[in-house]
Amino acid sequence: MFIYICRLFLNMKKLLTIYLILLCSNMFAQTGNIRGFVYDKKTGEPIMFCNVFLKGTSIGSATDVNGMYNISKVTTGNYTITATYLGYDTSEVNIKLKAGQILNQNLELSESSVKLEEIKVSAEREEMKTEVKVATIKISKKDLEMIPTIGGEPDLAQYMQIVPGVVFTGDQGGQLYIRGGSPIQNKVLLDGMIIYSPFHSIGLFSVFDSDIIRNTDVFTGGFNAEYGGRISSIMDIKTIDGNKKEFGGKITSNTFGTKLLAQGPILKTGNTSFVFSGKTSYLDKSSDIFYKYPILYFSKDGLPYSYTDLYGKISTNGKNGSKISLFGFNFLDNVDYEVSKLDWQSKGIGTEFILIPAGSPVLIEGNFAWSSYNISLDEQQSPLRESGIQGFNMGFDFSYFLPKGKLKYGFDIHGFSTEFKTFNSVNSLIEQNENTSEFSAFFNYQYSSTRFIIEPGIRIQKYTLGLSPEPRLGIKYNLSEKVRLKLASGLYSQNILSTTSDQDVVNLFTGIISSPEEIPDRQDGSAYKHKFQKAQHLIAGLEYDLAKNIDFQIEGYVKDFTQITNINRNMTSNSDEEFIIESGIAKGIDALVKYNSKQLYVWAVYSLSQVTRTDGATTYAPHFDRRHNVNFVTSYKFGENESWKIDIRWNLGSGFPFTQTQGFYENITFSNGINTDYTTTNGDLGIEYANLNEGRLPYYHRLDGSISKNIKLNHKTNMDITASVTNAYNRENIFYFNRIKYERVNQLPIMPSLGISITF
Repeated sequence: MFIYICRLFLNMKKLLTIYLILLCSNMFAQTGNIRGFVYDKKTGEPIMFCNVFLKGTSIGSATDVNGMYNISKVTTGNYTITATYLGYDTSEVNIKLKAGQILNQNLELSESSVKLEEIKVSAEREEMKTEVKVATIKISKKDLEMIPTIGGEPDLAQYMQIVPGVVFTGDQGGQLYIRGGSPIQNKVLLDGMIIYSPFHSIGLFSVFDSDIIRNTDVFTGGFNAEYGGRISSIMDIKTIDGNKKEFGGKITSNTFGTKLLAQGPILKTGNTSFVFSGKTSYLDKSSDIFYKYPILYFSKDGLPYSYTDLYGKISTNGKNGSKISLFGFNFLDNVDYEVSKLDWQSKGIGTEFILIPAGSPVLIEGNFAWSSYNISLDEQQSPLRESGIQGFNMGFDFSYFLPKGKLKYGFDIHGFSTEFKTFNSVNSLIEQNENTSEFSAFFNYQYSSTRFIIEPGIRIQKYTLGLSPEPRLGIKYNLSEKVRLKLASGLYSQNILSTTSDQDVVNLFTGIISSPEEIPDRQDGSAYKHKFQKAQHLIAGLEYDLAKNIDFQIEGYVKDFTQITNINRNMTSNSDEEFIIESGIAKGIDALVKYNSKQLYVWAVYSLSQVTRTDGATTYAPHFDRRHNVNFVTSYKFGENESWKIDIRWNLGSGFPFTQTQGFYENITFSNGINTDYTTTNGDLGIEYANLNEGRLPYYHRLDGSISKNIKLNHKTNMDITASVTNAYNRENIFYFNRIKYERVNQLPIMPSLGISITF
């Protein structure tokens, strides 16, 4: 450990020394830096990924997710800074740059009154040429609106189901599995805060209001050194700050639930704003009226799902672009089946800030947050099961913009406690209450040339259980103006695990615990080097701009999960090992074709994958191993002022693995020990299972559609009316099979819905 820290310190010291030399030479040369933010003039929100350049030159930069641009090492003189973005009028400002000066210049863009007939410059394509972004999908609010809106409201959970490499296991209690990683191996960040349960028990909805999302980056693997603590994927969500110029909002009501969004300025200066969102479902009540089908097995009163999500945020901006935000949330989920009741609550409060020091080329970003997640399951035939995790996370990042790249480094601290109580198959109590902490530091450098973008980095994860040095590397090669090759690899680790097993088929109760200090040895009797979970990623791909409006991407990946800690589902007594150590391989190919024009949007994805797990003795396919997965999405605008819109989504997936039943027997539990008279005692029904997950369920496919009409009530008020249908041809997709009752339980049936929203 000491050697690793020393080496890291020496390497960082060398790199910082080199940077200081470059900085000093830059200060004495006849050059300067230009930086600033680009804002929407109407709302004050930052504009992401717009082009900022010096008029009459080829020198420029694109704004990042915060709306910030930076142009380094510019020769002194008089210039005109120009900002352009599709749908906005061009903005220009005259400046005079002096030697050694760091000039801050913000710009505002106004929405264009002229409707553009075609897209001439794609900000997304420009970013693809200047960023490595391997295995990365960027999701904006506009993207969320391209898929059928169930109940009239777009939702992140519905969009995530069409992302290449993502497998969705069902409408009821469904979870997202990203390129072979289980949900606990996927980190979800909301403005830097860790969210432990991002999706509701009914898999159609997330906890996030789509109208508060500014941008979402989904890293399905191979992510750089800025992110850590998970061995599969990262979902980084950034929210809006709220309208700084005028009060506005949105009210929505549909057959699933209602929503209220409000935002506006707090102070007359226009630098401070708020945003509030509240949404709730009454599906457990409305389903008895609108969806009263005989195939609803779970409850006599319809669909037993309900939730309430509250979110609030206050932001204030400085004149130079510095910003601080304070936000909080409370998410509730309830499922009330006839024989069991599940409840969970997720809540938190946090702050995020951006500092732009005067006279320094550094950008400082930081966050501090506290969050918790508690879940309980009360079943008639079993004792109460409970789990909870709560803790804080904080981090500071420092970015330096160089003429041909960017240097970024920082650190994170994460401390949390876990509580867990359950019972095994013989009703013996299992408890774990732990306090633990993590510290991590990272260094990431991006070098850009005409052809190459090279992004090496390293992350050091320090757990209570040990140290994990994690090198990362990303490379992109611009083979031509239209063709790009990309590669990413790295080592990854994590310290928490789920109380569900990869061997489980359906389990809504998902507790979280920290990795145990005592783990079993290997099959040969040797001890594992690490007590936490480890993985290696290798991803390679190609991006091809087939035509002006058509993009094609293909990626192949291998995730080697070298060490996974899992709950021992075969534990029958307290003397058995509570945990088992497994390894696994996830490999596959994802192909994406996307067409985007003024009126028509088409998204087509095909995924071929294979996931296996082994404990050294048994090799099996986990229940989310879907070999073939197809998603087709199209959106078409038509009518006067394109006020009508039709959205269609079709999903096809091969069957999931399951364990077959070989037979039944009478199971004598010997509840009275040696005094049990097995000749007269009535035993329980025992099940003899076949080998683990050797069977396959039928293929899954579902068609969703929606049609919406936009009505402009006045210059600032709009009404949208949306009619949609889920599972349009009423496909009976299997959810699970009740072995005891010999009953098949299906996913959701055909579900039409109608919604109205008013934006003001």
